[in-house]
Amino acid sequence: MNIKITGSGSYIPTKVVTNLDFAKHHFLNEDGSDFPYPNDVVAEKFLEITGIQERRYVTEDLTTSDIATFAAEKAIQDAQIDPETLDYIILAHNFGNVKQGAIQSDILPSLASRVKQNLKIKNPSCVAYDVLFGCPGWVEGVIQAQAFIKAGMAKKCLVIGAETLSRVVDIHDRDSMIYSDGAGATIIEATEETGGILSHESATYAYDEADYLFFGNSYNTSHDPDVRYIKMFGRKIYEFALSNVPKAMASCLEKSGISIHDVKKVLIHQANEKMDEAIIQRFFRLYKQTPPEGVMPMSIHKLGNSSVATVPTLYDLLIKGKIENQELQKGDVILFASVGAGMNINAFVYQM
Repeated sequence: MNIKITGSGSYIPTKVVTNLDFAKHHFLNEDGSDFPYPNDVVAEKFLEITGIQERRYVTEDLTTSDIATFAAEKAIQDAQIDPETLDYIILAHNFGNVKQGAIQSDILPSLASRVKQNLKIKNPSCVAYDVLFGCPGWVEGVIQAQAFIKAGMAKKCLVIGAETLSRVVDIHDRDSMIYSDGAGATIIEATEETGGILSHESATYAYDEADYLFFGNSYNTSHDPDVRYIKMFGRKIYEFALSNVPKAMASCLEKSGISIHDVKKVLIHQANEKMDEAIIQRFFRLYKQTPPEGVMPMSIHKLGNSSVATVPTLYDLLIKGKIENQELQKGDVILFASVGAGMNINAFVYQM
């Protein structure tokens, strides 16, 4: 028995937001003082570092559980399964349903339960629950699904990553430009086919690192102090990722028994282009190698950083032939990896 991804789907929101759309934003420093650069300079530096040209936001009528459902429906259709046969629905997110203009997150009932209801699944043995694991949430959900299947507790699992970060950003913070919305879903299934998940790695660094990403006040001191927004210490995250993610990826690869020379693609969380490129360079350097051309497909340029949705969306686009000059073949080896709030890191090696 092997454990494979038998179907995938994604939902890419329809609202396109370019860097030029931030031209009228009043960016501030953390203490509320005016940012020292004009917005055109901010946008230029932002593009240089992150590689993001535009991002996608959901329309006002949609929530995280809605777009999670859209991606799930596509994955179920792609896998050609009866949703009533699902044993688990695992939904990774970080902020629940935040309606347009609301100041509270709605997470009762769980988003996974809402997706199960939306899918009209009657089977009570299909267990639905949420995962809060920062940006690596979908990868962690896949690791959990694999564990359930290995333990004989499941045969089919639906793992979703969905987020609407546009609802929790501070428009006065430059970092708001990096975030986006989206959803990706996969069916994880026991199969007699060759390949599948070969190894995994997962870790939480919380002693000093737990607050690198957090909920904090707007940089505009006149805003309601009880309303919070996603905040991050970008430099600390960058240094943490470069120090720890390549080592976790290498450990995962070693557990799989696969050679670095056989890794066809690395699907890494679309955090920002500069950081992802640096992680890949350091990872291959551990093996005294340079990254092969095209080894790291990217979606961040047009889709931004949609947190838990980036990796499953990237996989779905890649497998469906929607990323230019990128493709996968039967037997190819992929290394999935992510890093994010917690601080959490995880990875798994997968053979097509």
